[in-house]
Amino acid sequence: MPASESDVLLIKRVRSGESDAWNELIERFEGRLLAFVESRLRDRAASEDVVQEAFIGFLTSLPNYDVHRPLESWLFSIAAHKLTDHLRREGRRPTLPLAGASSSREDWEPPGSQRPASSIARSDERRQLEEIALEQALSQLLAHWRSRGDWEKIRCAELLFVRGIANKDAAVQLGMSEQTVANHKFEFLAKLRAAVRQQGLNEDVFPELHEPC
Repeated sequence: MPASESDVLLIKRVRSGESDAWNELIERFEGRLLAFVESRLRDRAASEDVVQEAFIGFLTSLPNYDVHRPLESWLFSIAAHKLTDHLRREGRRPTLPLAGASSSREDWEPPGSQRPASSIARSDERRQLEEIALEQALSQLLAHWRSRGDWEKIRCAELLFVRGIANKDAAVQLGMSEQTVANHKFEFLAKLRAAVRQQGLNEDVFPELHEPC
């Protein structure tokens, strides 16, 4: 079933950089995506993070969007992929099949109880590289925002990523709408992702940056 005319038009507006179009897309789909993810995680804050990652995945894969596929189906497939990634990082397995996620045996098996020493060594080395890359990317992004006087975005990022509070609580503390907080959060994650990719790291470091979204 192809995308509707309104979806195709919305995609064109998002591609052209219209901020109103991006806000419209979030308003249309964020609630449904959040309900889908939260029904599986039972954790509001973690679900919000997964949905934001899904929107970033949407933006990254935008050049490859096929208008013969419904926009809603595409977004939910990306969300399912990000949800599966989140569960793997926590050492958990999905309790229900996720549309769009890989169905290979390796993807659905719980982590083993033993790991080879060489695997542990590679993990430690990768973690160190990730920390360095993130530190550089964060410094670059925060310096850019400070130079522009974007203190609101910096305060928002601190509440969400340093203190780990939910979007709605950050909105109350900062005196702004949840939508504005969500927009700042999306921009922060998108720019951070772009800054890390620009470092030209090997695909073994942050492999999720090289996976199809």
